[in-house]
Amino acid sequence: MKKFLFSIVAFIALFPIANTQAQGRLGAVIGADLSTLKFDQNLFTVDQSLGYSAGIMGELNIPGIGFGINASLLYTQRGATMHLGEKEVWASQGYGNTRSYLHYIEVPINVRFKYSNLNGIENTIAPFVFAGPSFSFLAAHNKIDAISYAGMDLELHVGIGAELYNKIQVAASYGWGMTYALKTNLLDDFSAQNRTWKLTVTYFFK
Repeated sequence: MKKFLFSIVAFIALFPIANTQAQGRLGAVIGADLSTLKFDQNLFTVDQSLGYSAGIMGELNIPGIGFGINASLLYTQRGATMHLGEKEVWASQGYGNTRSYLHYIEVPINVRFKYSNLNGIENTIAPFVFAGPSFSFLAAHNKIDAISYAGMDLELHVGIGAELYNKIQVAASYGWGMTYALKTNLLDDFSAQNRTWKLTVTYFFK
């Protein structure tokens, strides 16, 4: 994990240097998310919860054709409220409505297409679409004895956004967890995957 994160940090840091054939830049990212947990079975009610993220993004653009890639290093908090008390097996242990807090070091990597030939309009607003995987490494969580947590989560996401004045990007995305984020310790270890709506704002330094 440490080697992977070091590689991503180095990758982001070197983005601005790659200006010979592509245009690289760095930015600061903040975001809010609305997340839930999708269980294999309909065990109990799960409510969406608000979370947040913050970090840095490196972006590499190929001039003239609109395609580019970006990678971010984020601290992300997400989770959901689980109504464990709806099942007797947990109600008998004193559980009711339990909020799960998942704290991740998240590394999203995207392929992006930005509309860059709009007769000058792109210098004011340039729409874009993107998609890619996101690797989330569990950094911390609240203690729930009925639940066990996975150390890593893989998510696929797609999104849309717009760049304003070649400086600020506003983006919205939806992510599907491809691996389990947590499991119940009873009822044959039913597992749940993350599902996340995310809104981010990125300010580029140049």
